[in-house]
Amino acid sequence: MEGPAAEEAERRLEELGRVVEDVPEERLAVMGSTADDPERHFLGWLGEVDPDELFESDAAWGVSVVRRRVDA
Repeated sequence: MEGPAAEEAERRLEELGRVVEDVPEERLAVMGSTADDPERHFLGWLGEVDPDELFESDAAWGVSVVRRRVDA
């Protein structure tokens, strides 16, 4: 294809490729409160920390799993 429409389509494809690259990586994070820090805070990454075990052992409360940027 040639012409302005083809050039615009190519420009949009390049732009979309850049947008995908700019999306920050996210993982599932375990958040909750502990005796040392009663404010809700990051406890670890799901898979490395077991939220059920933390809650059942009373090591943490208000435990939840949320999406969080890896670099945050």
